[in-house]
Amino acid sequence: MKRIFLITVLILGAAAYGFAQMGGGGGMMGGQKHEGMMEQKGQMMEQHKGMMSHDDMMNNMKDMMGRMSDMMEKMSGLMKDMSKDNMKAMSGMMKDMCSEMKNMSGMMDKDMASEKDMKKMHDRMEEMHKKMSDMEMKK
Repeated sequence: MKRIFLITVLILGAAAYGFAQMGGGGGMMGGQKHEGMMEQKGQMMEQHKGMMSHDDMMNNMKDMMGRMSDMMEKMSGLMKDMSKDNMKAMSGMMKDMCSEMKNMSGMMDKDMASEKDMKKMHDRMEEMHKKMSDMEMKK
């Protein structure tokens, strides 16, 4: 009987402690939590300035994936009779593309991308496209 009483007291004590931690205690702590939540919301709103909408982000990603696909197709054609120097340049290009795909994957995973980050990615894509054109000319 003592065991049952002791177990009941422990369970009720744990429940009361959990209730107090969740903010059920009200009073002064409840007001402080509310202010903290409002401050966090304001910070989150500030962070979302300059962020792209989901549709815009996905359209940009589709565009970049299409360009990468075109570059990979061109690479396939260039590999027929390639010199060692061109092979190294192609290897660097493939590493750059992998890096960009990893960045895109991270943005998609978060479902967030800032306009600034997307512009950087587009700029890097342009650089890769120029390198690809230079490789085609050397062939």
